[in-house]
Amino acid sequence: MNTFNIESWCKPKGASKSEPMGLMTFSVSDEALLKLEAAEDQMTQDDRKHEMDIPVDIDSLELKLPPECDAVSDTAFHVYRHPHEDRSHFFLTGHRASDGALVYTNAVLVDLANG
Repeated sequence: MNTFNIESWCKPKGASKSEPMGLMTFSVSDEALLKLEAAEDQMTQDDRKHEMDIPVDIDSLELKLPPECDAVSDTAFHVYRHPHEDRSHFFLTGHRASDGALVYTNAVLVDLANG
């Protein structure tokens, strides 16, 4: 299992830009890592597909949120691949329970999660 301490962001509904929230800590299980790698493989084989969401069981994340975020729902790993890169990135997304605002982390290389 890989654990990340990574900057997180919040974009309230109707806002034009995101606001920093501080560090978010979460773990990526071996099972989730396999799903990330499978998504990367699918996008490699299909030039038209550049992003995918992988739903995540919030209980499996060992999630620690910054004080500005009380709880999240609809958590997923958003995996994306730039058309001219050989690697994919992912970030954790969800919605803040208090107001439904989008929350997300900075991106991580899929390969980095593995090593």
